[in-house]
Amino acid sequence: MKVAVAQISCSLGDPEANLLKVRDFSARAKQADADLIVFPEMIDTGYSIPVIQANAASWTDGFVPELQEIARKLSIAIVSGLSERDGASIYNSQVFVDQQGNIISKYRKTHLFAVAPIEEHKCFSPGDAFTSFAFAGLRFGFSICYDLRFPEMYRKLVIEQNANALIVSSAWPFPRVEHFRTLAMARAIENQSYVIAANRVGTDDGVSFCGTSAIIDPGGIIIASASPDREELIQAELSQELVRSIRDRMEIFTHRRQDL
Repeated sequence: MKVAVAQISCSLGDPEANLLKVRDFSARAKQADADLIVFPEMIDTGYSIPVIQANAASWTDGFVPELQEIARKLSIAIVSGLSERDGASIYNSQVFVDQQGNIISKYRKTHLFAVAPIEEHKCFSPGDAFTSFAFAGLRFGFSICYDLRFPEMYRKLVIEQNANALIVSSAWPFPRVEHFRTLAMARAIENQSYVIAANRVGTDDGVSFCGTSAIIDPGGIIIASASPDREELIQAELSQELVRSIRDRMEIFTHRRQDL
């Protein structure tokens, strides 16, 4: 299968403008014969806690139904990070929409970034489950930004849910750009899984995002990468056979010492 990653900036507090960008990048991905396109974190509202609090919406109308319509019209699957309002709670979420426009799976960010000045715990409720979905012969595990610092999450997705491709939708800032690439490569290598990392560019509310989106293969090789500061569409072929080959050559999951 072929996956595309959209590295984009967002219009803060303007879901309609952001939808136009989603539609444009999805059309470009379809023209490149991609089966799935992955978008960064919080692309409906942009990443600013006050703006998210003011604009977060339920998924019954607005941004998500439009996302479903884009997927259906273009016949392309979409994974996107976006806000989710559910009653009195707001979640930092991801959604997987298939080529028919159906919501197949979703994830609510479990590890909330609670470091000033970005204090997600004052805006979001945490999710309570790790989630994955099957698509085109692979099993994809969801994750969002700060989750990348918690290797046990990815190991559980791989061991307990049989994930072999790990998606990261993020709004990762420039001061920690080296952390982003290093952690993404580590998650691929230690789990012998693809990592598809879609990061933001641009600046929201004084925070600049570091781009460097990447698709990394199960051997830790970067097979597609983006710049630190430009909007780009990157793409790569993913192979279930490559996952199997790498895991057969070095059986790290069999060698785990679960008795210790």
